[in-house]
Amino acid sequence: MLLLLLLCAIQELGAWAVHTAAEGPDLGQPGDPTLLAGGRVKRGWVWNQFFVVEEYTGTEPLYVGKIHSDSDEGDGSIKYTISGEGAGTIFLIDEITGDIHATERLDREQKTFYTLRAQARDRQTDQLLEPESEFIIKVQDINDSEPRFLEGPYIGSVAELSPIGVIRTAVADLDRETQDRYEVVIRATDMAGQLGGLSGSTTVTIVVTDVNDNPPRFPQKMYQFSIVETAPVGTAIGRVKAEDSDVGENTDMTYQMKDEEGVEMFKVTTDSNTQEAVITIQKPLDYESKKVHTVVVEALNKFVDPRFVDLGTFRDQTIVRVSVLDVDEPPEFWPPSNTMEVQEDAHVGSIVGVNIGCARVARPLLFLHNGYAIDRSTDTERIFDIDANTGAIVTGKVLDRETAGWHNITVLAMEADNHSQVSRASLRIRILDVNDNPPELATPYEAAVCEDAKPGQLIQTISVVDRDEPQGGHRFYFTLAPEATNNHHFSLLDVKDNTAAVHTQRVGFNRQEQDVYLLPILVVDSGPPALSSTGTLTIRVCGCDSTGAIQSCNSTAYAMSATLSPGALIALLVCVLILIVLVLLILTLKRHHKSHLTSEDDEDMRDNVIKYNDEGGGEQDTEAYDMSALRSLYDFSEIKGGDGGGGPGEGGNPASERHALPQWVQSPDLDFSVFRDYICRKVEQADEDLSVPPYDSFQTYAFEGSDSPVPSLSSINTWSSGSEQDFSYLGGWGPRFRQLAALYAGRRGEEDGEES
Repeated sequence: MLLLLLLCAIQELGAWAVHTAAEGPDLGQPGDPTLLAGGRVKRGWVWNQFFVVEEYTGTEPLYVGKIHSDSDEGDGSIKYTISGEGAGTIFLIDEITGDIHATERLDREQKTFYTLRAQARDRQTDQLLEPESEFIIKVQDINDSEPRFLEGPYIGSVAELSPIGVIRTAVADLDRETQDRYEVVIRATDMAGQLGGLSGSTTVTIVVTDVNDNPPRFPQKMYQFSIVETAPVGTAIGRVKAEDSDVGENTDMTYQMKDEEGVEMFKVTTDSNTQEAVITIQKPLDYESKKVHTVVVEALNKFVDPRFVDLGTFRDQTIVRVSVLDVDEPPEFWPPSNTMEVQEDAHVGSIVGVNIGCARVARPLLFLHNGYAIDRSTDTERIFDIDANTGAIVTGKVLDRETAGWHNITVLAMEADNHSQVSRASLRIRILDVNDNPPELATPYEAAVCEDAKPGQLIQTISVVDRDEPQGGHRFYFTLAPEATNNHHFSLLDVKDNTAAVHTQRVGFNRQEQDVYLLPILVVDSGPPALSSTGTLTIRVCGCDSTGAIQSCNSTAYAMSATLSPGALIALLVCVLILIVLVLLILTLKRHHKSHLTSEDDEDMRDNVIKYNDEGGGEQDTEAYDMSALRSLYDFSEIKGGDGGGGPGEGGNPASERHALPQWVQSPDLDFSVFRDYICRKVEQADEDLSVPPYDSFQTYAFEGSDSPVPSLSSINTWSSGSEQDFSYLGGWGPRFRQLAALYAGRRGEEDGEES
């Protein structure tokens, strides 16, 4: 403590002049009371830069220094104050003496100095006696902190087999596979390691990184697997794995087959997750063909470091034996599909061929019989049969190549002791052609020859067809049939290309003498055996114009044209026209006469036609219109001609049949179904025809009601032209029925006159 006080006193005395010079500009302002006569500046503040030792551990406040004004006479009239960093908390000042003390432990590593401002005031007036001045308190360092490694512990890495670097290795060949990390403790001491210095330490972890310096190695030199022969292609047989002491991507491997048999039968792939070799089937296995397969699998690193190639080959091989397990399979046809041939003229029961199915079983020394059959869904007509024991296929029916040239059948083979083991084979049977069809003319040829034809003129080219198909192709020969040897009209020329040409041999033909010639032609094929047929060419004699175009081949028309002159033909046509005009005239007169006879009836009907849009009242409504007008639309001629009452024969007057109005007599035998059917048909037609508007109403009047106050005027069921009914009351029905009353009243008077 004494040493520190002495150091502070020496510093204060030594820095007095420096501090005064530094404060001089602030004290030397014009008008300042410290400015003496002659321009000499009076010193006001008296202090130096202050220092305080860090980490003070005493019980009393640590004295820092004193601030003093030269105007202070020691009577306590001046009050000293400080402001700034730590004033009033860390640093306290005695207002009377100006002594400054530190009340807390200071740490230079946290803050190296404090900046404060000092003031001297009059205690009575509290006015500044000196200008405010700034001073610094520096914290002096002591050796209280040891060296520290700020980012420790440290982790570093170095590749194995690395050369000398910043961190030097003690051995020349670090091996990660032996030890993959090292921990090193590093210590740092201050004061150059002298006595009393502090020290700090940290741990450095050195990781040895991997390089690809180890090749893959199979743990075993041979692996054995087994699989059934029916396993499908792509089935995994097993997995093998080569070990690699490296880590990371340095352990990535690929596998491959090294022998020809392995490449053909099996496939090896690499599982990227486990780095295992997966062996799968690439071609179907067959126990009967080969029971054991031996293949070589090689493993090699995917990424090879060229720096370590001299360490050896980075690959290894192992042997894989695959045992094929036998499975009871159905018989196998050999070959699997076959084509057989048979002549179409083969007799029923002839052998076509033998299809052998070999049993594939696990007991090769035991011979097992197979049963054979034909799938009848492929041979529904049973054209072929098969021997159940030998498999010999024979014909079951007569063959015809022209009907079916090929037959596709399916043959079944099953084991004698296990009928569930069935195999199928497709068999194609070709029917070989035999010349059993004679050639025939391609079509029923018909030719025409002009009457003025010249000798040697081509009439027709003949071609033939043959249903047979000889291997060397068709060759046909043409000649006239023996019955045409005396023919002097036409000649036949074989063109040698399976066609023949017919030419004329005479000058001109006459249709009146002969209009049709039949020319028999004999056609022979090349066999063997040679077959022939005779076809007939029909040749008609026709009339042609000057250019040779055919005009007519009808001999009857020719004869008529030869006997009738043009004048006669014109006269015949005129007669026909006159006849047609007479027929039309007669028909017109008949129609006119008929319309004249029915004019009076038409006039009556016209007066009774009523248009209305309101709904009728049914059978009881007789006020709206006359129902007799509706009933007159039907034809009751058959009823009039019946056996009841007097007919037209009795009256003998046709006019009375039209105008007489007999009384209605209802008969229980009448059938109104014809009216019902007619109305229903009309209703259906109207419903189906969307263009016809709907009817406002539809009424059926088949007979009058029994409550009608007047007698019936209907002519339905008229049995007699004569009537005893009195129609005089019709005159009282009003002007609407005036014409009707005159008609029937007048007719009644005439009938009475005739009777009298």
